[in-house]
Amino acid sequence: MTDHPQRPSGRPPGSHGRREGPRSGITAKAPADGDAKPLSPALDKTFKIGLVLKGLDGILEVIGGILLLFLTPAAIQRIVRALTAHELSEDPHDLIARYLLHTTAHLHHGTTLFGAIYLLSHGIAKIVLVALVLKDKLWAYPWLIGLLLAFIAYQLYEITAVHFSVGLTLLTVFDALLVWLTWREYRAKRAHQHHARAAAVAAPSPGGHRPARPQPGRRT
Repeated sequence: MTDHPQRPSGRPPGSHGRREGPRSGITAKAPADGDAKPLSPALDKTFKIGLVLKGLDGILEVIGGILLLFLTPAAIQRIVRALTAHELSEDPHDLIARYLLHTTAHLHHGTTLFGAIYLLSHGIAKIVLVALVLKDKLWAYPWLIGLLLAFIAYQLYEITAVHFSVGLTLLTVFDALLVWLTWREYRAKRAHQHHARAAAVAAPSPGGHRPARPQPGRRT
């Protein structure tokens, strides 16, 4: 009985029983980011309301800046007296009315010009950035966060070093909450955009196959 020579299988050792399927393209998997989750419906609604309020605040600042540009300090004092006269007649110790009268009594041309420039620059910046964020312009999110952080730093200085104010403290808390919501929304949208681009790159052609690359030396 003669042994027949074995035919070379052409497979490397240890490859028996394996089936090589069609080689699929290698897709880059985006890094998982557990923190970059979309905001819940309640937080998303709070975020949108906060943006609208910040935009309205910017509009009021622009209006105030325009008024300071065209009104003299004496005219501002007369307007404040007229607006607070009724409130002071009912409560002569009203804190807000007395604060407004005290502030306008020390106005002069230099302070009104500085106030006008301050209000106009801040108001316009708020309006533009809020509008861009509401239009989902991703690059505007960090700029809005930076602007709000600058406001928070200035407001904290006013609260701690100059004069404590309940209203300014509440405004600072509101700005801090808006910074957190903007950061969360920015991370979620950036992660979604990254996944969408990765899926578009990994998607096959309409025919179900990737376009063949021309081999060197052949004319197509």
